Amino acid sequence: MKSIAHKRSREVEAWLRKEVAEQKVRYRKIVQEQDALEPKRDKWIAEFLQRIQTRGVHVHFDQMRKVRPEEIPTKPKRKFRVVF
Repeated sequence: MKSIAHKRSREVEAWLRKEVAEQKVRYRKIVQEQDALEPKRDKWIAEFLQRIQTRGVHVHFDQMRKVRPEEIPTKPKRKFRVVF
């Protein structure tokens, strides 16, 4: 399927370049904030995993089940990914 041929004006091209540059700056800032949050996030995850092993998780309404240590996934070697 062919796309419709069109031309963008110089003003539109300049606006697009400016928008792309601004979005890249915003994205870098978000990534930097997420990287700075990593120690806290690791602590939160460890606390959560401990809590579900000692207190348990809700299975249905008021029924709770403790998660066995062998059910806990191992931490991946890759960097923690946050989807924006």
